[in-house]
Amino acid sequence: MTSTPYREVSDISQLPAPDAAGIVSRYVFQYIDFGQVPQYVAAGHLFSDCCFLGCDIPSEMEGRIGQTCLVFPRMGRTYNVFRTRLYDGDSLYAGYDPENEESFGNCFDTRVYNDYVEKGQQCDDIRETLGRTLHDRAMSSAMREFLSRFDERQVVAIMGGHAERRTDVGYRKVALISKTLTENGKLMASGGGPGAMEATHLGAWMAGRSEAEFQDALDILSVAPTFRDEGWLRTAFEVRAKYPQHRYRSLGIPTWFYGHEPSTPFATDIAKYFYNSLREDTLLAIAKGGIIYSPGSAGTIQEIFQDAAQNHYETFGAPSPMVFFGKQFFTEEIPIYPLLEDLMARGKYRNLLISVTDDTEVAVNTVLGL
Repeated sequence: MTSTPYREVSDISQLPAPDAAGIVSRYVFQYIDFGQVPQYVAAGHLFSDCCFLGCDIPSEMEGRIGQTCLVFPRMGRTYNVFRTRLYDGDSLYAGYDPENEESFGNCFDTRVYNDYVEKGQQCDDIRETLGRTLHDRAMSSAMREFLSRFDERQVVAIMGGHAERRTDVGYRKVALISKTLTENGKLMASGGGPGAMEATHLGAWMAGRSEAEFQDALDILSVAPTFRDEGWLRTAFEVRAKYPQHRYRSLGIPTWFYGHEPSTPFATDIAKYFYNSLREDTLLAIAKGGIIYSPGSAGTIQEIFQDAAQNHYETFGAPSPMVFFGKQFFTEEIPIYPLLEDLMARGKYRNLLISVTDDTEVAVNTVLGL
């Protein structure tokens, strides 16, 4: 027998009425201040098999919360462990003033990262690890809700190194690929950091704009080629302000595990995780429309083989294209492409839809199935 799914309530306007017996059952209340609705409290509803996550619960209501309910306090964290929606550039960098570079040191993202480092990436404190786990679970839930608006084959990811400079030809090509795919109805996703990841979201942000505007954005960003250069974040906010947009979305999935690499504010929707393994697995799992690999280092190589295994076993359904963008890199410098070809020929891998190219148009058309 299938249980009734829990229904989530994140606003007092969504508070449910009880059943005929006066019981409210199988609801998840997230950050609800029940003190703001005294009439609801006074009604005397009984609560059964509900979850109260970070709620303010008046004393007269506590006795009506049954033993089958779970009650979690707010936990007093720098971050909201029960967050109900994804981040974006504004919420992640809340407190940052582009006119004052020093303000980066006290913005939300930096404070969370500093707290994370202070308590330890591999932390034994059960309260801290529970908070991180609950936060990441909330991110996954918010991301599922966000992705429910898209067909699963719309989601395309671009993987690549954080060291790609904004002035590199490769950066421009990745941004152009992302721009074109976005204009063709794809939801672009990446690890949400700098380098090729940022290029992915810049391209999506500039979708629908002219070549001259696209080049102007690149020129503005070129002042600070890497995330270690002064002005990296400021110039990103400058481009966002000069070319505002609300039509196209893109999904960044960064992690505080690599928190020294700032998240790109060009991603309109950001699922930032504490646990990098969960973040990487999630990113590869959702990209059912295909993954384009640009040159990268150990992290990118790891993602390639993880993606290959998922396609081989059809873990998440039908296999999706794996496009290697950079012939010399993927056939000679890091010869992954010929290795995968050989393993496929010997039957060690099946179901891999691999291709390699230097041509942006070919990469786009491969993903689009043209």
